[in-house]
Amino acid sequence: MERGKMAELESLETAAEHERILREIESTDTACIGPTLRSVYDGEEHGRFMEKLEARIRNHDREIEKMCNFHYQGFVDSITELLKVRGEAQKLKNQVTDTNRKLQNEGKELIIAMEELKQCRLQQRNISATVDKLTLCLPVLEMYSKLREQMKSKRHYPALKTLEHLEHTYLPQVSHYRFCKIMVDNIPKLREEIKEVSMSDLKDFLESIRKHSDKIGETAMKQAQQQRNLDNIVSQHPRISGGKKSKKEVCASSDLEVKTTSPMSEQDSGILDVEDEDEDEEVPGAQDLVDFSPVYRCLHIYSVLGARETFENYYRKQRRKQARLVLQPPSNMHETLDGYRKYFNQIVGFFVVEDHILHTTQGLVNRAYIDELWEMALSKTIAALRTHSSYCSDPSLVLDLKNLIVLFADTLQGYGFPVNQLFDMLLEIQDQYSETLLKKWTGVFRNILDSDNYSPIPVTNEEMYKKIVGQFPFQDAELEKQPFPKKFPFSEFVPKVYNQIKEFIYACLKFSEDLHLSSTEVDDMIRKSTNLLLTRTLSNCLQNVIKRKNVGLTELVQIIINTTHLEKSCKFLEEFITNITNVLPETVHTTKLYGTTTFKDARHAAEEEIYTNLNQKIDQFLQLADYDWMAMEPGSKASDYLVDLIGFLRSTFAVFTHLPGKVAQTACMSACKHLSTSLMQLLLEAEVRQLTLGALQQFNLDVEECEQFARSGPVPGFQGDTLQLAFIDLRQLLDLFIQWDWSTYLADYGQPTCKYLRVNPTTALVLLEKISRVMRDTSRKNNVFAQFRKNERDKQKLIDTVAKQLRSLINSHHS
Repeated sequence: MERGKMAELESLETAAEHERILREIESTDTACIGPTLRSVYDGEEHGRFMEKLEARIRNHDREIEKMCNFHYQGFVDSITELLKVRGEAQKLKNQVTDTNRKLQNEGKELIIAMEELKQCRLQQRNISATVDKLTLCLPVLEMYSKLREQMKSKRHYPALKTLEHLEHTYLPQVSHYRFCKIMVDNIPKLREEIKEVSMSDLKDFLESIRKHSDKIGETAMKQAQQQRNLDNIVSQHPRISGGKKSKKEVCASSDLEVKTTSPMSEQDSGILDVEDEDEDEEVPGAQDLVDFSPVYRCLHIYSVLGARETFENYYRKQRRKQARLVLQPPSNMHETLDGYRKYFNQIVGFFVVEDHILHTTQGLVNRAYIDELWEMALSKTIAALRTHSSYCSDPSLVLDLKNLIVLFADTLQGYGFPVNQLFDMLLEIQDQYSETLLKKWTGVFRNILDSDNYSPIPVTNEEMYKKIVGQFPFQDAELEKQPFPKKFPFSEFVPKVYNQIKEFIYACLKFSEDLHLSSTEVDDMIRKSTNLLLTRTLSNCLQNVIKRKNVGLTELVQIIINTTHLEKSCKFLEEFITNITNVLPETVHTTKLYGTTTFKDARHAAEEEIYTNLNQKIDQFLQLADYDWMAMEPGSKASDYLVDLIGFLRSTFAVFTHLPGKVAQTACMSACKHLSTSLMQLLLEAEVRQLTLGALQQFNLDVEECEQFARSGPVPGFQGDTLQLAFIDLRQLLDLFIQWDWSTYLADYGQPTCKYLRVNPTTALVLLEKISRVMRDTSRKNNVFAQFRKNERDKQKLIDTVAKQLRSLINSHHS
């Protein structure tokens, strides 16, 4: 039962499934019916499905048949209508064929025209495409042509910019063309060519700037000179304002821009032509003379090309080489000021250019590089100046050199370079300048001293008197009261020497100007130099005049008088220096003038020379002495030579009235002592082996003449018999022999109250032996055939006894 129910259920399910498949077949597209049929064959009841399919087909056929039967009459009517339409269609076809034929015949020309239009449109499209491509290519070609033109005209930096636009903007748009590939391949070569050409321009610039550095430096130094003159005017007239710009303002206003506006300006790689300016015209800025565009262009080019460091290294290396050349002074630089000026101009020109490059480029040169170059330049310049200035013997040239160095230092200081070492070196050159001044003033003093007449200056009127007093500080109330004509006590060389000392001080002061020294330093420098002038130069000149062979006593006396007045004038020189330096002598560490010692030394030397000269004159008179040492009887008067000598001494000492008292007294005493000593030497001369008492008495007359001269007081100021004491040795010796007072001499010898205290036993023995020889010779002649006379024998014995005792005294004294 259950089995039957299950079979029945399965049959119902299969029938439902077949019904569904049939509906799908009816409603599904034929192309998609495969899967449906596949499900039928996959099942087991496909026979029953076929039966159902057959039944469904028959069912549809019956429906179709019903429908056809229902519409059959309409179908017949339609066929009839269709047959009628076929005839009309045939007519229409014939008409269409005829029309088509006519149309084809008529359309041949149109077709030809259309073909021509087609070709024209094709050409137009090609032309349009070509124009578009050319529109892309023409800017490339134009840029390339512009590049070539810029390179041809040496506008390298714009050419480099054009090359960049060409490479990065235009060429990528037409990179598939062959000519573009050629251009792309040529770009590195063009860059290298621009680098080489710009470097060539830089080399030309460097060569030009080296040749024209002196012109640049000259202009810069003129600027500095103008500024200093302006500063001096402003300092003298504080209310004046405006006028020329300061050097810094001039430099700032003259900063140059890169000149790329014209090919000519770009080709110019050096100095612009500038006509010589008059002194009154304003000097242009040093930078205005230079076209720096080659440097800027080359720097920009190398920067764009990524080779800035290479360019910087090259520029600095070349400028270092040029610096060494500039700092090498010419061998004959010291001969003229122009040699120094050209040397300084080149150095200033070099550093003006470098300073401008420092401030107008970013990093091409830096402060450390400039400082390094300046340190080298400073050391080499100072060394060169030390060497060459040492050859200068002209103080005017040394002074001009100092002014030039100051201007050189001020110029570079205006550009920010430290110049303290230059001013320190100027202090060294000051010593050199002082030495050259001393040499010059040596000649000046020599000329003054050689041309002087060594006579007091006569004046005949008040005008002449005031002129001399105006030249030399001299005041004498007694001289002023005297009527004209009258004389100054000193000769012409006194005011001349005094004024030349002042001129020397002025010359020293000129060197100290603009050295930025304090008043104390200037004062100290002037005083030290003046001391050298007085103690060395003037002193040597005076000593040479005093020591000259042909100088006379009158000249020596005048020199003493002159130096006395010059010594008194030293205080006025002190005041003169104080007035020009405004430093009081009482200031701490102020150097004092030592001129007084110079004039004292000269005066002492002149005094000594007077003493020496007097002695030489005395010796000349004594050479005329012609004593008859064997005379038996003396003459009636003193010897002629001695009378003349005494007369000379009297006239000479009469001239000494203007000398200081001590000088005249010393000269007189020295002359008397020398005369006494010389007379003593005449007596004791070894050549005079024999001496008679008669000759000794004649000699005594001469000594008495000398004593008379001493008693007459040829020079005032001696007390009592002071001057006579010069002849005391002779007097006691002569008295001893003339009075033959040997017993007194021998008895009192050695006692302070001895009558013959100044008689030396040795001197007495020598003179006694000379007298003894005369007596022996006389006795020998008179007693060849006879016996000695008794008195002569007694006298000879006495002489022998005295001689023996004298020898005993001498021996005891030596022991």
